[in-house]
Amino acid sequence: MIWDQLTSPKINQLDRNIPIVLIMAATEQHGPHLPLATDRLIGEHFAYKLHESMPEQVLILPTVSIGCSDHHMDFAGSLTLTHNSFARQVHDIVGSVIHHGFHKIILLNCHGGNQGIGQVLVEQLGYKYPKADIVMATWWRIATNALEKITETGFGGVGHACELETSLMMLIAPHLVVKENIKPGGNNSTFSWAEGDMLRGAKAAYYRSIKEMTSNGVFGDPSTATVEKGKLITDAVLTALKQIVIDLSVSKKNLI
Repeated sequence: MIWDQLTSPKINQLDRNIPIVLIMAATEQHGPHLPLATDRLIGEHFAYKLHESMPEQVLILPTVSIGCSDHHMDFAGSLTLTHNSFARQVHDIVGSVIHHGFHKIILLNCHGGNQGIGQVLVEQLGYKYPKADIVMATWWRIATNALEKITETGFGGVGHACELETSLMMLIAPHLVVKENIKPGGNNSTFSWAEGDMLRGAKAAYYRSIKEMTSNGVFGDPSTATVEKGKLITDAVLTALKQIVIDLSVSKKNLI
């Protein structure tokens, strides 16, 4: 079910044990070949596929479409919120949902820059609402094992506007993919302990802006992206999301 496509009386009739999904996305550059809306479109793609798969068992909230993208601001068109503004928005939305009696919340994260504050949100919201189930699910982390079998680009090949995101966009919105501009990322290496990508995290956190990490705004190699991979990625992430929904549906935490 889609939250804002329902009437108020219909919302009021729903089982309060239904898990609620809030997409946390971003509006930022994705190299010369993908649109600024990439993270939002990917998040909504997963969420609506989840809705299609189990329409009476999950409720999809309106998307938080601008995230924490300070590190992308060297590239035109990128929009950003401060961590405080982003957190306040998510806090208020979740608080509204809990006010209406729902208590199983999935923060579906679709942007790397939201992960740090997202973990803080899980801890803050979990403490404030101790009888609620609060989960943050970053799409590439919940399906890492399956995604490692799909990607062909190796270490450093999947990071931003890469093989994974480009494959998804070829499936979701092919008219927005500028195929003639697809080129490998201009990855700039640094200390060995700071190297990593979407599927293989670095050993230590080390801040660099995207401009410092890659000359063209692409981290990784999108040249091997295909629609077929987009379908495989979708299936892998959807399987993982469905399991989270099923597990939360039977959680008894609110009864403790």
